Amino acid sequence: MIDWNVAVQAGTRLVRPGPQVSHAEARAVVAELRELSKLAHGHVRDFTGMASELDPDPATIVDRPGWIRANVDGFRVVLEPLMEQMTEGRSPGPLGGAGNVVVQAVGSRVTGMQVGAILAYMASRVLGQYELFLPPDPSGRAPTGRLTLVAPNIVHVEQELGVDPHDFRLWVCLHEETHRAQFTGVPWLREYVQDQMTQFLLASDLDPGVMLDRIKDAAEAVADAVRGGDANLIDAIQTPEQREILDRLTAVMTLVEGHGDYVMDAVGPEVVPSVQQIRSRFQGRRDGGSRLDRSIRRLLGIDLKMKQYAEGSRFVRRVVAEVGMSGFNQVWQSPEALPTHDEIKEPILWIDRVIGPRAIDAPPEANQA
Repeated sequence: MIDWNVAVQAGTRLVRPGPQVSHAEARAVVAELRELSKLAHGHVRDFTGMASELDPDPATIVDRPGWIRANVDGFRVVLEPLMEQMTEGRSPGPLGGAGNVVVQAVGSRVTGMQVGAILAYMASRVLGQYELFLPPDPSGRAPTGRLTLVAPNIVHVEQELGVDPHDFRLWVCLHEETHRAQFTGVPWLREYVQDQMTQFLLASDLDPGVMLDRIKDAAEAVADAVRGGDANLIDAIQTPEQREILDRLTAVMTLVEGHGDYVMDAVGPEVVPSVQQIRSRFQGRRDGGSRLDRSIRRLLGIDLKMKQYAEGSRFVRRVVAEVGMSGFNQVWQSPEALPTHDEIKEPILWIDRVIGPRAIDAPPEANQA
C-alpha cells in the first residue's frame, strides 16, 4: 500500500535545508545536545519521581533527512504487518491477479510520494521525539525506544526566537526526556498506545464504495483548510469505530504531551534561567505562521497537537496543585487510571474517580505545583 523507498526518496528530496553552520559548529551542537539530554534525564527523574531508566543512552542526534528515514523505519515496523492483515481479506478484483499487482504497485508509489511530502514538511518543524517503534537490532531483539533530537531545527528555532542557545537546548531536552521517562518508567504504556493504534488501523473500512466517499471527504477537507476552516484529514477519513478509538488515543497523547510541557516549564528557573522568555516566544511561534502554513497545520492535525499540549499541561498543573506529584503519578497505575477527554477538561472529575473526593481537602505536596 505504501512504497517506503519512494517515501524516503521523496521526503529527502523535498525537505528544506537547515540553517547554515560550519562543521565545527555542527559538531559542537551535537556534542552539547547529547550532554544536555543526560543532564535533563536526571532533572526529570528527580522532579517527577518516575522510575525511569537509571543510566540511559544519550539522545541520538539527526539532521532532517535522518529524521525522515527514522520515521519511515518506525512506520514500517507498525504498519507493514497490519497492512498485510488488512489486505488478506480483499477479493482479487475485476482486473485479476496480474492487473491488481500493477494497480497496487502504481498506487503504492503514489502513496509513498504523498507520505514523503508530509514527512518533508514535518522534518523541518519537529525538534525531537521519543521513538517507540524501531526495527530489530542485529541480534533480532526489538529495542524499547530511542530519544531523537533534530539538531538543525533546534538551532533554527533558537536563532529565530533570539533566545539563549544553552537554555533552549536544555528546555527541549527536558520535554523529550519526560517522554522517555513515561515510556520506560510505565511498563504498560507503550503496549497500550500500540494496541490503540493497531485497533484504529484494523477498523478501517476497505469497501471500495466507502473508500471513494472517504476520498471525497478528504478532498473537501483540503478545500476547507485552504479556505481557513477547521477540517482535517484525520476526521475526514476515519470510520465511526475509529472515532471512538481515536478518542482514547487522543486522551492518552494529550496526557503525555501535556506532562512533557508541564515538566519542561516547572523544573525551575535555576535549571533554565530564561524559561519564561523561552516559553513566551515559543508559544508565539506556535500560534503564528503564514496563512498557507496555518492551513497545512490544520489539515495535518498539527493544530490539534498544539491544543493537546495546552489542555494536557493544564490538567497536570491542576492535579499536582491539588494532590501533589505523588497523587498525580497515580495516573500511570493502569490504563483504567488514564483521564478521559472530559476529565482532562475538568481535572476534579479525575481526582474524584481515581484518588477520591476527599483528596482535594488534603494539603498538596510542597514545591510541586
